[in-house]
Amino acid sequence: MTTMYAALLRGINVGGAKKVPMAELRALLEGLGHDAVRTHLQSGQAVFASGHGDEESLAAELTRAIEGRFGFAVDVLVRDHAYLRAVAEKCPFPAADLEAKQLHVTYFSAPVDAERFAAIDRPAFLPEEFRLGDRALYLYAPDGLGRSKLAEALAKPRVNKGVIATSRNWNTVTKLVELTAP
Repeated sequence: MTTMYAALLRGINVGGAKKVPMAELRALLEGLGHDAVRTHLQSGQAVFASGHGDEESLAAELTRAIEGRFGFAVDVLVRDHAYLRAVAEKCPFPAADLEAKQLHVTYFSAPVDAERFAAIDRPAFLPEEFRLGDRALYLYAPDGLGRSKLAEALAKPRVNKGVIATSRNWNTVTKLVELTAP
């Protein structure tokens, strides 16, 4: 049985660093034996079908392959369609009423709890807010991510210690659900 997955690559093609051309990423995934390979944008999303492995083993396989092909390490998360759909459906903010640039999801490699974020003075960042989900954090940033002071605080290494974290705007969140649909 084949499952549709999305691979989320962290920090590629940003400011000229860690360049991974999408055509080469597609070829790499196909070379690993995956089918129905597609990429979305240049910022590190690929979808593929696979009949072997699980999210963690597929992420590890792709991480090794990218390092072998491009010569640098890239953090990779792999998530299946059911998970991506559940994250979108459980959004605690009114996604339909917001601009896509105002809503983001940070995907984590492992579950995170509220204690990890206890040092963040949430009222000081209002109207910006965040809520936790299943290996995900939902961020409402009314002025966009680029101007978000809360996003800056959430991205600090001490907050994300021990986990891989990679963020996507709401358009990408919903597009990945669509692209991984069976």
